[in-house]
Parts: sequence; C-alpha cells; structure tokens
Amino acid sequence: MRLSKALFVWMMLPVLGIAADEPPVVPLWPSGAPGSEGKTEPEVVVEQAKNGGHDRRVSRIHHPSLTVYLPPRDQATGAAVIICPGGGHRLLAIDHEGHEVARWLNRIGVAGFVLKYRLARTEGAGYKVEVHALQDAQRAIRLVRSRAGEWGIDPKRVGLMGFSAGGEVTALAGTRFEPGSEGASDPIDRLSSRPDFLVMVYPGGRPETLTITKQTPPAFLLVADDDRLADRTIALYSAYKKAGVSAELHIYARGGHGFGMRKQSIPVSQWTNRLQDWMADRGLLKKP
Repeated sequence: MRLSKALFVWMMLPVLGIAADEPPVVPLWPSGAPGSEGKTEPEVVVEQAKNGGHDRRVSRIHHPSLTVYLPPRDQATGAAVIICPGGGHRLLAIDHEGHEVARWLNRIGVAGFVLKYRLARTEGAGYKVEVHALQDAQRAIRLVRSRAGEWGIDPKRVGLMGFSAGGEVTALAGTRFEPGSEGASDPIDRLSSRPDFLVMVYPGGRPETLTITKQTPPAFLLVADDDRLADRTIALYSAYKKAGVSAELHIYARGGHGFGMRKQSIPVSQWTNRLQDWMADRGLLKKP
C-alpha cells in the first residue's frame, strides 16, 4: 500500500518518550485519570508535512500527560508555563500550539510543559470541558509545583497558556482554581491549582460564563481583528478591567484564527515578542 507523502495516520499508546533525545512525557495520573476508567482505545495522531516541517493533530486522549521542556540550568529564570493547545475540543494542534511554543519558551529561559488534556468532543467518551479538561489543567499545575525543586522552577511563577479551545480551558482554570487539600492522600493534591498568570491566545469559550474576581490571576490576551473570536477576547479583557485585575490585550489587524507559531509575513508573527515583554515587565524572567 502506498502512503501519501503529505499525510499518514498511525495509532499510538501513551509512552514516556520513544528516543533518548526526546523530551520526557509524564502522566498526570500514573494509575489512570479519574473519569477515564475502562477507556483503553489508543490515541490517534495525524501528521501533515507543512513548510518543510511537521504539524501533528492528536485526538482520542484518555491518558492526560505533560511533555516536559526544561531550559539549560544556567539560563533558567525559574518561571514555568503549562501550554494547552487548541483544536475545538476534538483534537489538539500539538505542534504549532504546543511543542513549538515550549521550545520558544526554553529560549527565553522558561520551562514549558505541553498538556495533553481530555477532549470533550471525543465521540462516546462522555468528557466535559468544565469537568475533565479543567481537571487535567488543575492537576497539571499541581504536578509542576510538586516537582518544582527537581525541575528548577519557582512554584510561585507557574502560569497557564492556552490557544483557542485551550484558551477556554485556561480561562476556566484561572477562575475555578482550588486550594490544596491538606488531608489528601496524594501529596500532589495538597497543592493549590491556582495559576500565577494566564496567557490566552484567541481564546474560545464565552466570557459571560466566567466569574472574574480580584483573586483571578493577571492575564495576557492576544487576538487578530479578523478572527471570528475577536469580540469575545475583547469582552474578556473588559471583564478583567471591570474586576480591577491586571490584563494586557494585543489586537493585530490580520492573522485570522489558529496562527499559533506559524511564520507569516505579517506583524502577527511577532506576537511572542509582545509576550516576552509582558513577562519581563511582570518580573517573570528575572533569574533567581
């Protein structure tokens, strides 16, 4: 059978890395995620060749995990960002909204963690954004804090970043966080799930469903004016302002939806510079 050069699909089970030089993958729950009991079907990865590189789509996720990208110790700032790729809750655009972002974060001294969260639109799985995807984001924050010493991270500088549907998950985690449970049998659950800052890039979801208070973490928001979700992003920024929570909003004239880390010959390709400026302004890039 002849395979297309542009596209091939394979089934894969969650693994802890298939090559020594690949970043490690850490399961959120080594014994299985609550709510995913009995779900054993493997993940589906679709890979497309684009611009000389690869652009993967991951779906049917039942074993949420973090892929760990750490900067060199001598360059590490102590800040960390957990990245939630988008994909309409049907799939995850795992490269240009995930792994490529983590590698960029490493270049500015920030630890990056790509989150594979459960997808609410996986047929027959029964997952919900506000339950299972949110639970995965909360667990990821706690897990990173629990290993802060090992990974050279300041547990008070752990942020959450999301694109599109992942932006919805990020917004939920930033407004529905929980303190640690002192009596929890799992030590990870004894830690707070509140992110210290949020980055939302063309976020999905509806701002009117969020309750933003003084305790909501500060946020960086980004969208293109020609994105169908631009009005929602602006409304989210307005809600932050109304609540008196620090937020920064950038609107580029062109870019559409889903640009992520893709290189384009328009100004939106420089959005990471604006994020770096914001992080520096908040003291997140100062070395310990």
